[in-house]
Amino acid sequence: MLAALTVRDIVLIEQAALEFAPGLNVLTGETGAGKSILLDSLGLAVGGRGRAGVRPGAAQGSATAVFDPAVRHGARALLKDQAMAHEGEIVLRRSLAADGKSRAFINDEAVSVGLLKDLGGLLLEVHGQADDRGLFDIATHRGLLDSFGALEDAAREVAALYADWDAARDALARLQAQAAEAEKNADYVRAAAKELSGFDPKPGEEESLAGERALMMNAARIAEDLSAATDALSGERGAEAALAMALKKLSRLQEEARKRAAGAEAALEQAFAQTEEARRELDALLASLDTDTAALERKEERLFELRALARKYGTTPDGLPAVLADFLAQREALDGSGTSLKDAKAVVSKAHGAYLDAARRLSKSRAAAAKKLEAAVAAELAPLKLGHAKFRVALESLADDAGTANGLEKIAFEVATVEGAAFGSLAKIASGGELARFSLALKVALAQTSPPTAMVFDEVDRGVGGAVADAVGERLQRLAETTQVLLVTHSPQVAARAARHFRISRVGDKTRIVMLEDDARLEEIARMLSGANVTEEARAAAKRLVAEASRARPARKRAKSA
Repeated sequence: MLAALTVRDIVLIEQAALEFAPGLNVLTGETGAGKSILLDSLGLAVGGRGRAGVRPGAAQGSATAVFDPAVRHGARALLKDQAMAHEGEIVLRRSLAADGKSRAFINDEAVSVGLLKDLGGLLLEVHGQADDRGLFDIATHRGLLDSFGALEDAAREVAALYADWDAARDALARLQAQAAEAEKNADYVRAAAKELSGFDPKPGEEESLAGERALMMNAARIAEDLSAATDALSGERGAEAALAMALKKLSRLQEEARKRAAGAEAALEQAFAQTEEARRELDALLASLDTDTAALERKEERLFELRALARKYGTTPDGLPAVLADFLAQREALDGSGTSLKDAKAVVSKAHGAYLDAARRLSKSRAAAAKKLEAAVAAELAPLKLGHAKFRVALESLADDAGTANGLEKIAFEVATVEGAAFGSLAKIASGGELARFSLALKVALAQTSPPTAMVFDEVDRGVGGAVADAVGERLQRLAETTQVLLVTHSPQVAARAARHFRISRVGDKTRIVMLEDDARLEEIARMLSGANVTEEARAAAKRLVAEASRARPARKRAKSA
């Protein structure tokens, strides 16, 4: 609900602070006292166009609106999404400079006017002026109808099935694009896969081939060096012979001398063994040398082809196995694309069928809810002196393949204000008073199902009196049982039903605001009944109006509970 409004230096208001109550809040006073300034200031605070200007002589003005919505109210969700404080009271403030420039704040944090307007639209509905929010925003009509018909769960199911259908279509489109792109290069892909598969490149193959080639090219010189090394170890004057002779000499030493030479003898034996092992390794290496010219040519040919293929496919020799794997995958996709596309089309068809089934059920339910809403609104129009107006819920069907997450129809509330006239948007209602009363009729019809919010009605009782004014007041009181209502009124029948009553007056060049209670409130209602000279008859009539309004409130609550 709207908890409070503070206005500083706006038009005639130097400073004003209003605290509102749940239920029906009314503003009364003479024409020109400043009631519209307060409503304009409230509209300014919630992001509306600032028709009110800064008070003459002031550098800037401001309007601050304090709201205390329910814990799960959409406004708190919006603030949470914006990573802003969303617990406790929500304070919306707009400052206006003398040059017309304005700044917006939410909980004292500077924000864009757009965000302020979005948040304000969730917290407050304004009716009676050419306003594009609330009931007169066509984007809200589907949600209002679904709420009225208790169709929110069915609508969510349709939205979820649409998401499934949309995802399936996206997947099919990706496959089709891939298949089309692959088909353009099909011959190249198949040829490349065949060529590389035939060659069968291996990781690290270039290094291996290059090493073997270098070894084979130098095989003769290497063999010569290996033979010389072998001779140095095992020839008549080689190391093995010298070590053997040294060991033989040590074996001839006397026992005592040989004991002392035991370490040297062991070292010589180890050296002999290692020398022998080195000779065997050299013999094996020599035997392994490939001096086959034909083999050398084969290895060179593969090495050169490996490098040529790498250049051809824009990679390194070690990268060829990965390139081959990619071409094989593309070839497999080409060969299996027909089956994949067929499967994907089947998924799309199944998802579309499920969506259509749910959407058609929802369409049928919406049509039934639309008839009930039309009847409910029609029942409210005549008592409000709008019996000439006709209301309908326009349901424009969409083609099966043109459905949206919202279903198979476009939804709009339309009205015809003149007998025989064509239906059009709600905004076609010309009179501000008619506009407010039509909003009232529609909101009363929706009140039992629509989420409660704070609403402002401007001039809802303009040009009416007697029974019509009483009908307006009765419906406002009924609406205020579930929704906070703020309105400017000149009707004593409406003012008598208020939970909180403010009198706006002009004192010199300033606007004065007073919250009325008890006798002061009765006196104001009597003034509204009789004019400047309040009579005792008017006071008595005021008492009757207030008493009747007080009796009506609990009676209606008992009826609802019964």
